[in-house]
Order: sequence, then C-alpha cells, then structure tokens
Amino acid sequence: MKTPARKIIVLLVLVALFFGANSCTKEDTAGKSSNIDHWTCEMHPSVHSKDPGKCPICSMDLVPVMKESATPAGSSKSAPQHDHAAMLAGKPSGSSMTSSPSQEFVVPVERQQQIGVAYAKVERKPLAHTIRSVGLIVPDRSRNWQFVSRVDGYVQKLNVTSPGEIVEKDAPLLSIYSPDLLTSEREFVELLRMRDEAKSKDARETPQRLIESAKRRLQLWNVTPEQVAELERTRKASETLTLLSPFRGVVQSVPVEQGKSVKVGDMLVEVADLSVVWMWAEFYENELAMLQVGQKLVITAKSYPGQNFDGTIALIDPFINETKRTAKVRIDIPNADFKLRPGMYVNAELAMDMGEALTVPVSAIMPTGERNVVFIDKGEGKLEPRVVQLGAKYGDIYEVQSGLQEGERVVSSANFLIDAESKVQGALKDFEQERPEEAAGSSVKP
Repeated sequence: MKTPARKIIVLLVLVALFFGANSCTKEDTAGKSSNIDHWTCEMHPSVHSKDPGKCPICSMDLVPVMKESATPAGSSKSAPQHDHAAMLAGKPSGSSMTSSPSQEFVVPVERQQQIGVAYAKVERKPLAHTIRSVGLIVPDRSRNWQFVSRVDGYVQKLNVTSPGEIVEKDAPLLSIYSPDLLTSEREFVELLRMRDEAKSKDARETPQRLIESAKRRLQLWNVTPEQVAELERTRKASETLTLLSPFRGVVQSVPVEQGKSVKVGDMLVEVADLSVVWMWAEFYENELAMLQVGQKLVITAKSYPGQNFDGTIALIDPFINETKRTAKVRIDIPNADFKLRPGMYVNAELAMDMGEALTVPVSAIMPTGERNVVFIDKGEGKLEPRVVQLGAKYGDIYEVQSGLQEGERVVSSANFLIDAESKVQGALKDFEQERPEEAAGSSVKP
C-alpha cells in the first residue's frame, strides 16, 4: 500500500509544479507584451508592425521596440548595444553620444548597382563661357553707292539691266546724253585752247582759273577725274556721260530704263560693295558687360555647314529694347567671295576664357530650393550629404566655390533615389535641423 501512495503523491507534486511554471510563464509573457510598442527592422527603421514577423524589405526578423525607451528589446542602460537604426539615420549610438553627430548613411553596394548609381570626381578644370546670338546680314552702308542724276538728259545706254549683277571696279554702268554736259565740255576744251595760245604768263592766268572752275563743275556732274584728264588730253567733247562703278560690287537696283528721260535728283543705279557686310545681332542685357568693341567672334551659316567666318564687334548700341531686354550689336564680317548675302540669317558665337576652378557635373547637384546638396562617397556604401556653394554654370558643369575638395567622389546619377533612401533612413532629417541650431548659436553674442 505504501508504493501506490507514494506514486500518487509524486504525481500530484509534478502536476502542481507544471501548472505553477506555466502560470509564471504566462504572467511574464503578458508583462513583456504589454511593454512592447511595435516591431521594427534593424536595417529599415521605417517598418512598423504590431506583430512579430519578417521585414517586407530585407526579410530580416523584426525586433520589438519597447514603450519606455523606444529601443529594441534586449538593450539596457548599463550595457548599451550597437543600434543599427541610429547608425543608418546618422544618429550617435549610446557609446558615441559625446561625439559630434555624423550625417553619413549606408546604401549597400548591391543596392547602388540596382538603382544605377554612378560617381564623378571633383576636378579642377578650365572654364569657358560661350555667348550665342542670331542676326541678319545687311550691306555695309559706307560701301553702298547710289548714282543720282545731276544733269537733265536721257538714258542712252544701260550696261547693267537687273539687280544681282556683279560689276568690277571702273566698269561702265550706264550712259546719259545731256546737252548741258556737252556744252560744259566744249567750254572746257575752248579754255584749254586759250591757255595754250596765250603768249605771256599773265595772259595764261585768267584761262587757268576758268579751267579749274570748269573741272569742278564737271566733277559735280559725276565726271570722274580720269574722264576729265582724258578730255584734257584728247580735246574732244563727248555728248554722253558714262557712269563707272567705284568698286567691285553687286548691282542692288536699276530703277531707270534705256531711252527714258531723267531729271536732276532721279536715282539711276545702286551698287553695293559686299566685300564687307554687317551683321546686326541682339544680346541680352546681362551679356553686354562681357562684350567689347574689337572682340572676335565666330560666324556660321546654315547655307555653309562646317565653314566659319570671322567677325569683329564694331558697335554696341547703348539703347536697350524695353520689350525684349536686348541691345543690338553690329559685327563686321569680311566677305571677299560674296558668300554672305543681305537678308541671310547667321549665328554668332563668342567664346571667353574664364580661368580655372573646381568643378562638379550638373547631374551631381540636387537642388532643394534654398541650398544645393551633393552626396559624397565615403567608401563601402557609406554616403554623406553635404551643402555646397556653386558659382556659374558652364555647359554641363558647375563652378564650386565651397563645400568640396579636389579629388572627392560625388554621386552623379540616381541622386533622387539616393535622396529617397537617405530620407527613409532619417539622415537628412537631422541634416535639415542642424541649420536652425547653428543660426541660433551664431546669433548669441558672448
């Protein structure tokens, strides 16, 4: 009887111990569950879950965050743990609270390859600024000659009949028959005869004065000095006046017809010398300070692809167009072959050397409105956001005034994806809050 009794006593003790241990475990678990605020991922602090499980981003086990300290379970004040979430967010861990906060965050190299991150070096490069404009070709006004009739007469012969004809220097343009011109030439010949027949010096003075007066009158009638000299040599008066081209040029207009009468003041023929043409270009008011008279420009035209013409700034109009905010600039262009024609649109480019400076690609800059931010490569997937001061833009690069050093590597592509990654990790949050604290500290006087 003793044996069954002992067995019953042992069985009751075991049952009591089992239920007692189970109740303690439940009480302890309930106590712990009541202190858990949520579950999160050590690598992705933005993940919040009410129940334990896997991280939807990296599939790591979620860790509990307690209500009191808002840190993963298992941490203690006496023995601080390495907080991955604080490290990625740029916050100091418990072991580095006394050191300055770092703005670095981590984007694994594999993740960078997936989103297409590329890097560029901060380099010192020569800076070149190019100003461009479009303008219209017009004839040189100082090389444009209009023949106006200075005597009454008739157009006896037209040597040029249509605009566009190229005429050489001293080539005949047209001939005018004028009785008044014939009379003046006969008087000139008679004065020459009287001077030659004079016996004394005093007798030759009067005809000589009259000869000079007759020469001036003939020249006022478009008779050239060469034609006057020929008349003086041959002593034969001509009933027609032949107008000669003063230079090699192009006939611009011929408003008269052969055989018709002309009066004093009628326009006879217009010839333009296109060996030098003008280009009227327009530049914005903020570009005028870079322009100077005498600067050389490169002129291009669509009619002659691959060919450049030389231009020189001859005049800068001081008046600004109130509507377009531009000023006109006259550019002189040599045009010996007459390739550039009046009315043609051409392009002007002025390249200027702006010295050397630190440069960074335009694609590396992420504007935030008030500041410009770049991401510095620290190696092993670590990145650091940094504010930079930029100068002018030159093509696809910016001049860097401060914030970067030569040789540093910056992210040059996928900047916005990196920015999104850093915001998820909380790096830029403290970065933005640091500026007001610095401003408040600088405003306090010692």
